[in-house]
Amino acid sequence: MAQWCQLQMLDSKYLEQVDQLYDDSFPMDIRQYLSRWIESIDWDTVALQDSLATVRFHELLVQLDDQHSRFALENNFLLQHNIRKIKRNLQDRFQEDPIHMAMIISKNLKDEQRILASAKSVEQDREGTVSAMVIEKQKLDNKVKEMKERVQVADQNVKSLEDLQDDYDFKFNTLKNRENEMNSMTQKELEKEKLMIGRMCFELKAKRQDVVFQLTELLDVTQTLLSELISEELPEWKQRQQIACIGGPPNACMDQLQNWFTTVAEILQQVRQHLKKLQELEQKFTYDNDPITQKKVFLETRALELLKNLLSNSLVVERQPCMPTHPQRPLVLKTGVQFTVKLRFLVKLQEFNYQLKVKALFDKDVTEKKGFRKFNILGTNTKVMNMEESNGSLAAEFRHLQLKEQKVAGNRTNEGPLIVTEELHSLSFESELQLNQSGLDIKLEAISLPVVVISNVCQLPSGWASILWYNMLTTDSKNLKFFLSPPPAKWSQLSEVLSWQFSSVTKRGLNQEQLNMLADKLLGAKAKRNPEGLIPWTKFCKQSANEKIFPFWLWIEGILDLIKRHLLSYWNDGSIMGFISKEREKALLSDKCPGTFLLRFSESSREGAITFTWIELDVHEKPIFHSVEPYTKKELSAVSLPDIIRTYKMMAADNIPENPLRFLYPDIPKDKAFGKYYPKPTETVELMDVDSTEKREYLKTELISVSEVHPSTMQDNMMPMSLEDYRALEMSLGSRDIDVATTNLLGLEEFDLEMTADFQDQN
Repeated sequence: MAQWCQLQMLDSKYLEQVDQLYDDSFPMDIRQYLSRWIESIDWDTVALQDSLATVRFHELLVQLDDQHSRFALENNFLLQHNIRKIKRNLQDRFQEDPIHMAMIISKNLKDEQRILASAKSVEQDREGTVSAMVIEKQKLDNKVKEMKERVQVADQNVKSLEDLQDDYDFKFNTLKNRENEMNSMTQKELEKEKLMIGRMCFELKAKRQDVVFQLTELLDVTQTLLSELISEELPEWKQRQQIACIGGPPNACMDQLQNWFTTVAEILQQVRQHLKKLQELEQKFTYDNDPITQKKVFLETRALELLKNLLSNSLVVERQPCMPTHPQRPLVLKTGVQFTVKLRFLVKLQEFNYQLKVKALFDKDVTEKKGFRKFNILGTNTKVMNMEESNGSLAAEFRHLQLKEQKVAGNRTNEGPLIVTEELHSLSFESELQLNQSGLDIKLEAISLPVVVISNVCQLPSGWASILWYNMLTTDSKNLKFFLSPPPAKWSQLSEVLSWQFSSVTKRGLNQEQLNMLADKLLGAKAKRNPEGLIPWTKFCKQSANEKIFPFWLWIEGILDLIKRHLLSYWNDGSIMGFISKEREKALLSDKCPGTFLLRFSESSREGAITFTWIELDVHEKPIFHSVEPYTKKELSAVSLPDIIRTYKMMAADNIPENPLRFLYPDIPKDKAFGKYYPKPTETVELMDVDSTEKREYLKTELISVSEVHPSTMQDNMMPMSLEDYRALEMSLGSRDIDVATTNLLGLEEFDLEMTADFQDQN
């Protein structure tokens, strides 16, 4: 596959690196149109020979002419214009120095190969990581499978031991009875029977030894597996749940975890049954140094402790506390508003169905802190866990819980060190498992991730910022004093979390270009977007003393809300560039066709606003950039963004209003980009009026955005005719004659203004 084709298949972050390789000196358009020809030549050799470089330079111009002809056949005026402009620029730059062009192409091709290699390496590492995870899970599955097989073998051996002992008891008692009977058997027959029974006894003792050893070994393996489940798999699942809570990839491994826990519990229960059977066999027959007598207490205690350890870690919060009104903002709870939380018991055994009664508690183990608020739980705070019909899991869901702040007697003053949205609280759950026949009496407890409690919905964005920061930087679910001294976040961490905020509510996260702008905003340009650069909590979400400077996160939150309410479709289809600095904006538009525009979010609006910037050329063909006043939720509630772009007009003095917007960056005709969102013409509906035969017709109205430009700006920067008309006039008359005509016209305008003023004074 051609190198250029491979590059276009990469993720956006790599395409951004490719974009950085090309500028006005050698535009990407050439690389696109002439990719096969460019890749067919050894530019390293060309860059060493002046004569060869000259030949290749002229070949490239011929290739551009051929491309121009193809565009002419397609009647694509815009691309014809771009090719002509590119050719002129190349001639200006490299006509006298073609080796320089060859060096640029050679360097770009090598940099492209480096980007490709980097992308492939990362993909291989990613595949390797995924493969490693799959392999680890497969290993664990194999261990569980091996344990089940061991238990089956142990079960067979215990049954074999029981049969052997029954046979031994029968023959031993038979021989004993026959000995008591006179003349029932000869001495020789008696000795033979005793010898056979002696061999059976020896075999029985050996079998007992094997079974006890086998059960001991089985418990050893179970303990190792249990340690892996509790110390590694369960914490990993909880960490994935944390990530999912703040918008990351969904956590979908709970059923697998439940299967492992349940299987280990079943194995331990079977081992305990085997030990009970061994005790029965011991009561029937025992001897000195009997392994059952020596090991039974140890094995029973060990099996019970392992089972208790497993069960005590099996109660987990399957779905973290969340208000149904804000499903994408879990862990932020508002007083007086119902929230839900769901628990699951990972050991799915029928004998536990309806045996677990769970009680919800708020700030259970929190010592009294001065200035911190206290809350009571309202609603049904106890639930019995039962098997769900959908998947058979043992679960309990609290659906109608509420929090109410406790009233403080006297004058209430919040002397706490933290603001409301930085206070972290805990929601814990208690239960007790009592199965007398199994000897089980276990205290169970689970705790949710820390929650933030707000009293007004306007505190939700700041509360969510606290949840993001906490779950991004720590896995300790009990560190409620986290914000007394919050650690800074690395840009590599925060950039991923910021992208999740968009991908979790839309179909698109943030690409590298957008993240670069945010990195510069948080770290400063001097940091050069260092992944290890540190962002303090105060810079992310702390209100400055200057009210005009609002926190970074509240700005992002305002934009997210704007997208969800008014821009979702346009954001999803990639029409909105969004996060881009004004300097980068000008750099992108500077070499584009007049009327090319891009959409970006305003940096000065706390509530979220969007604007568009377009390029024009003045009479000297120098680029001029215009940005419209940002549109907020108020304007977008009245008129959709595509309608604004479709009907936008700019006017000055007596000029006829015109729409300056022609192409969405880089070169997409605006009607092609937004046409599918334009309102469709509606049929006129005739209303029946029984009291009047007179037909009323109303004139249709349409809201149009109009920007008024000062006449002097229009005079300096805009022409009353199109660029193509001006160039045609210039070719016919010459620039000198046009300047004279323009001067005369301006003189006449001034004369008209003076006469009008004199006439008004006289009257």
